Amino acid sequence: MWSASFYIIVCSAKNRLRGRLTRLREPRYLLGALVGLAYLYFSVFARLRGSRSAAGRRRAVPPAAGAALSALRASVPAVMGTGLLTAAALSWAIPFGSGLLDFSEAETAFLFPAPVSRRQLLLHRMMRSQLGLLFGAAIMGLAVPSSGGLARLRIGVAMWLLLFIGKAYATGLTLTRARMTTAGRSTRRSPWLPLGLIATAVVIVGTALVRAFSIGPISGVEDAIGRLVQATSSGLPAVVLWPFIAVARPFTAEWPGAYVRSLVWAIVVLGSVLAWVLRSDEALQDAAADAARKRAAAKSAPASPMRVRAASLPLALTGRPEIAFAWKAALQTMRVVDRRSAARLAAVVVSLSVIAVSGAASRGIAVTLGIFAASGAAFAVVMGPQALRIDIRQDLQHLELLKTWPVRASAVVRGEMLWPGALVTMIVWILLGLALFLSAGVFTEASLELRVVVALTSAVVAPAIVFAQFAIQNSFALLFPAWVPLTNQRARGLDAIGQRLILLGGTLLVLVVTTLPGAAVGAVVWFALRSVVGAVAPVPAAAAFTAVIAIEVLLISEMLGPVYERLDLTAIEHVN
Repeated sequence: MWSASFYIIVCSAKNRLRGRLTRLREPRYLLGALVGLAYLYFSVFARLRGSRSAAGRRRAVPPAAGAALSALRASVPAVMGTGLLTAAALSWAIPFGSGLLDFSEAETAFLFPAPVSRRQLLLHRMMRSQLGLLFGAAIMGLAVPSSGGLARLRIGVAMWLLLFIGKAYATGLTLTRARMTTAGRSTRRSPWLPLGLIATAVVIVGTALVRAFSIGPISGVEDAIGRLVQATSSGLPAVVLWPFIAVARPFTAEWPGAYVRSLVWAIVVLGSVLAWVLRSDEALQDAAADAARKRAAAKSAPASPMRVRAASLPLALTGRPEIAFAWKAALQTMRVVDRRSAARLAAVVVSLSVIAVSGAASRGIAVTLGIFAASGAAFAVVMGPQALRIDIRQDLQHLELLKTWPVRASAVVRGEMLWPGALVTMIVWILLGLALFLSAGVFTEASLELRVVVALTSAVVAPAIVFAQFAIQNSFALLFPAWVPLTNQRARGLDAIGQRLILLGGTLLVLVVTTLPGAAVGAVVWFALRSVVGAVAPVPAAAAFTAVIAIEVLLISEMLGPVYERLDLTAIEHVN
C-alpha cells in the first residue's frame, strides 16, 4: 500500500504540474503567474536578502529589552496553547468536514473496492496531504522574520507539525461525529469521550482564567499575558493544557537540546491524535459517502427536484425587478444562516457587551471588544464585497437562464448587487454601533460628541464604499468573465494568486478614482457648513459624498446594461 500511495502521489503531482504549465499558454494565466511570482519574490525572498544584510548591522539589544523579549518568548507556549484549546473546543460547534475525507470520484471508484483496509485508506489520504502541508510550512518558515536559515527551518518544522496535527484532529472530529450518529447503543458512549475531555479541559482552564482576570482591573497587555501564564502554569490547568502547549513549544524552544525535546513531545501528541483517528476508521465509509453526497448534490443542484415550502420572506406580485433579485439572494443567505444561528450570534454579542460594561474589572474586555468592533467594521467595508459573492459573479453560471427573463439588463445588474450590498452595510452598522457603545473605554481622550460624529460619518459613508465596490466587482465580472471563478471553483497555484491580486489591485484603484468626485463634493459641503454647524459638519459632508457615489453606481449599472446584453454564453467557463 505504501508503494502504491507513493506512486499515486507522484503521478498526481506530475500531472497537476503539467496541467498548470500547459494553461500558461493563455494570457490571463501567464499574466497571473508573473504577478504571483513577483508577489512571492518581493514578499518572501526579498525579505530574506534584507534580513541577511540587516543582521550584520544589528545593534546589541539593551539588557532591559532583552529581558522583556525573553519573558515574551516564555509566554508564547501558554498563550498559543490556550488559543489551540479554544480552537479545538469551537471546532466541535462549527459544522465543517475534513478535507482528508473528501475522496474524488476516481478514488471512490478505485480505492474503496480495492483490497485495502479503511486504515490504509486513511493513511493514504494523510500521505497525499503532506505536499500541501509542507508547502504551507515552508512559506511560513520563509515569511517569519528571522536572522538565519536554521531558525527558519526550525519554525518550518514546527509549523508542519502544527498543521499536520490540526489536519488529523479535524479528520478525527469528522469521523467521531459520524460515529455518534451511526454507532449502536453499546458503543455510542465511546465517541462522546473526546468531546467530554475537551469540555472538561475548557471548564478547568476557563475557571482558572476567570479567577485570574477577576482579581482586579487589567493594566495592559503585559498584565493580561502575565495573568494568563500564571493561571495556566500550575495545577489542573497545566495538566489539561499540556498537549496544546507541547505543540506550541517548538516555536520558541532554544536550539538544540530544548528544541529537539519539544519536537519529541509534539510528535507524541501527533501520534496520540493519529491513534484516535485510526481508531475511528469504522466511520470512514459513512463520512466519505456523506462528503460524496454533498459534492454530488452541489454539482447536480440545478437539476435536483424542487420542494415547495412556506417562504419566510414573501415576495409581492408586482414591483421593481431589482427587488426580485434581492429577494432571491436573501433566501439564499437564509438557507445558509437561519434565524436560530443569527439569534445565537446576537445573544453572544449582547452578552459580551453587557459583561464588558458591567464593572471596572471588565475594562479590558470592553477595550478588546471595542477595538474588535471598530476594526471589524473597517475590514467589512474593504473586504466584505470581495468575499460576499451572491451577485452577478455567482449567477454567471446561470447566464443562459438570466438572458431569457424579460427584465432590463441594467435592472439585472442593480438587483444582483442590491442584497449583498445591503447585507454588508447592515453588518458594518451593527459593528459601528457596538464600537460606539464601547468607545468610552477605547478612545478615552475623545469627547462623546466627537465619538458620535465619527460613528455617524462612518455609518453614512459605509454604504457608498460598499456599493461602489460591488459595482466595480460586477463590472469586472461582465467585462472579463473568464477571470471570475464560478461557484465551487477553487483555483490554486501562482497564476490564481496573481489573478486575485490583479483583481484586488484593480478594484482598489478604480474605487479610489470612483470616490474622488464624491470626496470633492463632500469637502466643499464640509467647508461651507463648518462655520454653521461646527463639529457636526462631517455628517452632511458624508451624506453629500454618499449621494454622489449613489449617482455613480446608478450610472455604472446603466452602462453595464449593453455589456450584459452582448455577453456571450461561451465566454463563461463552466465546471463539470
